[in-house]
Amino acid sequence: MKTRVGLRIDVDTLRGTRKGVPALLDLMARHKVRGTFFFSVGPDNMGRHLRRLVRPAFLVKMFRTKAVGLYGWDILLKGTLWPGPVIGEKSPEPMRRAAKEGHEVGLHAWDHHRWQNSIEKLDTDAVAKEIRKGYELLEKIIGRTPDCFAAPAWKVTPQALAALEQFPFRFESDCRGTAPFYPVIDGQRYHHPQVPTTLPAYDELVGRQCTQDNYNDYLLSLIQPGRFNVLTIHAEAEGILCLDLFDDFLNRAGQRGIGLSPIGEVYAGIPKIETSYMTQATVPGREGWISCQDVVSEPCANLEELSR
Repeated sequence: MKTRVGLRIDVDTLRGTRKGVPALLDLMARHKVRGTFFFSVGPDNMGRHLRRLVRPAFLVKMFRTKAVGLYGWDILLKGTLWPGPVIGEKSPEPMRRAAKEGHEVGLHAWDHHRWQNSIEKLDTDAVAKEIRKGYELLEKIIGRTPDCFAAPAWKVTPQALAALEQFPFRFESDCRGTAPFYPVIDGQRYHHPQVPTTLPAYDELVGRQCTQDNYNDYLLSLIQPGRFNVLTIHAEAEGILCLDLFDDFLNRAGQRGIGLSPIGEVYAGIPKIETSYMTQATVPGREGWISCQDVVSEPCANLEELSR
C-alpha cells in the first residue's frame, strides 16, 4: 500500500499564477499527480514585504534562501511603487485550467500581503469582507464554489476563524500540525475541520537543515508510513526556479511508493476527526508566529498568547 501525501500548492503572486502554475500543471500531468491549489486572487502587493528588511530574522532568511534569484525582482517589488495588479483579473486562465484538470481549488487570499501582516488587527467583519471578495472572484473564474481555504503564512486568529465559518468550505488548511482536527480556542470549537501542513517548506530547510543538492533526500526522509503527511509547495518556487528539483522529487517519490493526492482526498480517508487546541508557535526557518495544532496544552485565551 502506498504512503499517501497530501499535496498543497500555494499561489501567492501574479508571477506564480502566470508562470508557475502552468509549469506545475504540465509537470503534474506527466507524473499523473493531482493536488490542491490555493489561489490568491486580489492585488499582488507582495513587494511590500521588503519593508521587513529592517527585521534581522527576515534579512537572514532573504540571504539564506537567495530570495532575489528564487522569486525574481518582479515579485519582490510588486505593489511598492504603484498599486499591485488584481491577479484574478490579469491571469484567470491558470486557475480555470487547474479546476478543469481535476485539481482541488481553494482560496488562499484576497490580498496575501494584508492578511499576512495585518490579520491580528482585523475584526471578524473586516476579515469576512476580505474573504468574500476573494471567494466571489474565484467562484466566477472557475465556475463553481471554491473547495477550501488556506490562510496565508499559516496565520489565523479567532476573529478570522469566526469569519471563515460564514463560508461553505469543506475544510481549511490554516495551520501546522500532525493530523486533521476541529480547532478549539478559548473554549470555542469551530466547525470547519483543519487539515494542517505537517512537513516543512522549502524556504525553512534550504540553508539550514540541508542544501539544494540534498534537499529531496532530506524531505523524503521525513515522509513516514502510518503518519498523516501534507506537503506545501509554492508556485513561485517549485513552479519556476525549483521546477527541476520538484520533478526529481516526484520521480523519487514514485520510486519509493509515495503517492501524492489533493489534501481533501487524504483528509477524507481519516475515519474520525478529533478536536485539538489551536495556538501560536514559532518554526525554525520562518520569521514570526504561525498557527499550530496543540494537542497537549490548556486552551489559550487567544492566539496572541505565544506557545513556548
